[in-house]
Amino acid sequence: MRLSLGMIGGGEGAFIGGVHRMAARLDDRWTLVAGAFSSDPERSRAFGRNLGLDDGRCYGDWPSMARDEAARPDRIDAVAIVTPNHLHHEPARAFLEAGIAVICDKPLTTGLAEALDLQQTVARTRTPFVLTHNYSGYAMVRQMRAMVADGALGAVRVVQAEYAQDWLATALPGNKQADWRGDPAQAGPGGALGDIATHAYHLATFVVGEPASQISAETSRFVAGRRLDDDVQLRLRWTGGARGQLWASQVAVGAANGLRLRVYGETGGLEWAQEDPDMLRFTPLGEAPRLLRRGGPDLSAAALAATRIPAGHPEGYLEGFARIYADAADLIAAHKAGRPIPAIADSLPGVEAGVEGVRFIEAAVRSAAADGRWMSLGEDQA
Repeated sequence: MRLSLGMIGGGEGAFIGGVHRMAARLDDRWTLVAGAFSSDPERSRAFGRNLGLDDGRCYGDWPSMARDEAARPDRIDAVAIVTPNHLHHEPARAFLEAGIAVICDKPLTTGLAEALDLQQTVARTRTPFVLTHNYSGYAMVRQMRAMVADGALGAVRVVQAEYAQDWLATALPGNKQADWRGDPAQAGPGGALGDIATHAYHLATFVVGEPASQISAETSRFVAGRRLDDDVQLRLRWTGGARGQLWASQVAVGAANGLRLRVYGETGGLEWAQEDPDMLRFTPLGEAPRLLRRGGPDLSAAALAATRIPAGHPEGYLEGFARIYADAADLIAAHKAGRPIPAIADSLPGVEAGVEGVRFIEAAVRSAAADGRWMSLGEDQA
């Protein structure tokens, strides 16, 4: 079943909007039919026309889009929100109130109060909400999660996550993507913290199966004049006894998109790197390492379900992102038809993951301001 999609943001000069559109198309589950792509009404309409949309559904702003789409008999099934962070809350709330499902880029909001408001709105309206922590769409990440849940590592002891880039190693005046990510009014209180550390944190907690309970953080601004952090060093504690470290940097010269996760338990260890995503290294205690390949034998049902093509035909970033959109289509189609929610919904990041991510950002900022003092990630910090 193909569903109809609207989009807010993602216009000319935006990176992530194009990624969302490609990901939505990949499995033939979505058709983009409407959008408000820019804060400039004329540019928004022109961009929509260039995408081949009907003039009547090329909107000048998102409030008119929310109002008009809600009133249409053929209204959109979901809206993708791909704006800078400060523009997530209000449109997401408006579309949820209209009963239209939301697919939102991360982080959820720029503050915890807004995140909790969206969580309450989702609960009250019973409308599907998906957060695009796209790295959880990789087949071998889902294999890691299944192996940890099945006890292949025994009790988890150590979690090591890192996300290293170098694209902000120098000041980039006039760069649209760098400008809004460095502006606290648009990005929120975290720079690299909100942009990429949230991905690494979600990946770690997705695989482990639960959020961390405490955090200790140090944030740095290495580039002169920068208002938000560009390097983050953190320690994590889980209530079950696991301990972790997380490093996220956008000034690591020579690093392209170095997202990596290592999880070690009592009886085994797992290692995965985003730049070689089809391979997972599994080492049982006292045995030689084993390489598990996407599409290969002896994988979990979750990993096989996330696999499109045979092993040896590489899948990557767009395919992982598209997995989120395909799973979201299953979830939203079931909701629309009144069918039971599919099991795959358990692998989809939702509004709860969004709230956890905002808690993570705010606790890290508080910890860094207190010279690394341990902070709770629990609800008492709301």
